[in-house]
Amino acid sequence: MQIEFTAPLWQWQVRTDSWWFVTVPPDESDELADLPLPPRGFGSIRVRVTVGKTTWTTSVFPSDKDGGYVLPMKKKVREAESLVPEKPVSVTLETIDI
Repeated sequence: MQIEFTAPLWQWQVRTDSWWFVTVPPDESDELADLPLPPRGFGSIRVRVTVGKTTWTTSVFPSDKDGGYVLPMKKKVREAESLVPEKPVSVTLETIDI
């Protein structure tokens, strides 16, 4: 499954030193939640992500606070793509290992 969305970059307030995320919108989160997934830690889903010219493999994680999934944004990606807090990030996300 491949989905595309745009959402703002935000910093996790519990660990402001390094944890940045983009929240997968509700409709797309619902699609991810409906997938028949193998058991993984924390209910995570393995994904291949593209932001700008940068592509990497990571996982999205369920968020009780947001009621959907969140995508961690590595420092290397934030710097390479000049991502700014609270500004929209265009994301292409493809599920893998399903």
